[in-house]
Amino acid sequence: MAGSPSHSVDLSQAMIMAPSTPSDWLIISPIIITILAGSLMVMLRARPASHAYIATISMALVVACELLLLQNVLQNGPQSMTMGRWMPPFGISFTVDAMGALLAAISGIVALAVCIYSSLDINQTGRRLGFYPFLMLLMTGVSGSFLTGDIFNLYVWFEVMLISSFGLIILGGEKAQIDGALKYAILNLMATTLFLVATGLLYGVVGTLNMADIALKVRLLPPEAPMATIGALYFVAFAMKAAAFPVNFWLPASYHTPRIVVSAVFAGLLTKVGVYALIRTLVMILPESRDQLSDIMVVVAGATMLVGTLGALAQNDVRRILGYLVIAGIGSMLAGVAIGTGPAIMGSILYAVHSILVMTALYLALGVLIRMSGGKYKLSELGGGYKASSLLSLLFLILVFAVSGLPPFSGFWPKFVLVEAALGEGHTWLTVIILVSGLLTSIAMGRVWAHSFWRGGPIGTEDGRDAAPLTGLVGTVRARAFIPISALTVFVVLMGVMPTPFFGMAQQGSYSLLSPQAYTKAVFGEVIRQKQEHHKKRTEESEGKTMSDKKEEGNHQ
Repeated sequence: MAGSPSHSVDLSQAMIMAPSTPSDWLIISPIIITILAGSLMVMLRARPASHAYIATISMALVVACELLLLQNVLQNGPQSMTMGRWMPPFGISFTVDAMGALLAAISGIVALAVCIYSSLDINQTGRRLGFYPFLMLLMTGVSGSFLTGDIFNLYVWFEVMLISSFGLIILGGEKAQIDGALKYAILNLMATTLFLVATGLLYGVVGTLNMADIALKVRLLPPEAPMATIGALYFVAFAMKAAAFPVNFWLPASYHTPRIVVSAVFAGLLTKVGVYALIRTLVMILPESRDQLSDIMVVVAGATMLVGTLGALAQNDVRRILGYLVIAGIGSMLAGVAIGTGPAIMGSILYAVHSILVMTALYLALGVLIRMSGGKYKLSELGGGYKASSLLSLLFLILVFAVSGLPPFSGFWPKFVLVEAALGEGHTWLTVIILVSGLLTSIAMGRVWAHSFWRGGPIGTEDGRDAAPLTGLVGTVRARAFIPISALTVFVVLMGVMPTPFFGMAQQGSYSLLSPQAYTKAVFGEVIRQKQEHHKKRTEESEGKTMSDKKEEGNHQ
């Protein structure tokens, strides 16, 4: 039924009338680019040779957009864009602060390095089976998780990551991959179920899914509201996603099964998204729940660090060693969340950045070592790496120092900040565990480097004279292998020797989480401004109408 043309609808009460600015589109550009790139590669599935080039160019564009977005956020504060121009909290908002922009940018850089390296590691069969479309879908989920401002959409992006990671982990269809995928799938599906249950309960209590709106409304809830239960469900769900103790066993049982480039992406990004979601929900949205869970989180963080480092010491498979080190790093990040102060949260953010860079680079460097050794990955079977490639041995040694938290590399400053924060809050034994885990990591990774590079050959040979030497990489193969590893190692070194910019970004991210006024203003600021303008306009119209009525009354008299 057509409406009366004389009846005007004031859309400014329901929709954002101001046009979108170019900076608004930066927020969703990483998602748009990766979706379009993945779709294009699916359409070009008969030409898999072109997929590597499309993926690399697309990720380069994503990195450029994310760096511009990071610069905009650092200069102007959190940014928000609401889909469909509906006013928040009714429209779905994409909102990014310093932490989200920083992690999105670092993730894009890592994914670009993986795209370059993957042309060496993924064969024609892997390309036909859809490695690159799955990778683009995975990066869609990662970027969406870091950039969304809606708690249910965070769940959706987790599902996008889960679906794409299933495809990547079983790529090739080998028995070990299917076994690893089964363990990976069961725990992650349980975690997403808990995530969805917690989100449903939260919506039932506060009546909104917008993170900024939730952060405002939970502070007005009565004491009997079940926020502790909701916070506990979120903690368990994200701890499972991040492979924290005692639900960490799925990670070393699955991360060693796929191609090494897939393991690099998983180790660098997936668990960090779980930690990010934990920080976003428990620090910014549900701070009182975090306070109630802090003692439990301290225990979980300490146990996760010890299990990770002790597990690394007990392994002979280098891929499993790195998997356990991923777990140990998760414990360090959880320690900052458990302490909960501004410096502690800053330390967690710094450690996440460091871990994304160094774990991805370690897996890629390991891939080169395995390739030169003819597919061997046990410490007892490796040796002679320094003779085969002095450059690889140097890069690997730098990464060993970094993951161990030794100066002057990226891992030193996050641990320094976390130790200082733990001592400041009286967590003496947690401080001891942080330091002991660093020592045990140094021993575990020093053992890997000594056996793989310093030793002349595998166990059972006299200085490698009876063993087949490792084969070096030459030409374009060498460039595709060493360019991404070297680039990530440069970032690791820069973060260690020039930490000030990273400190500033992490500090701004920590402040935005603990004092979310700027975050909520970014979401609702346009709504408030538009309503103020609407009220002013209505007032002026009312006053003008009153003056007109008085004038007509005077003329009538």
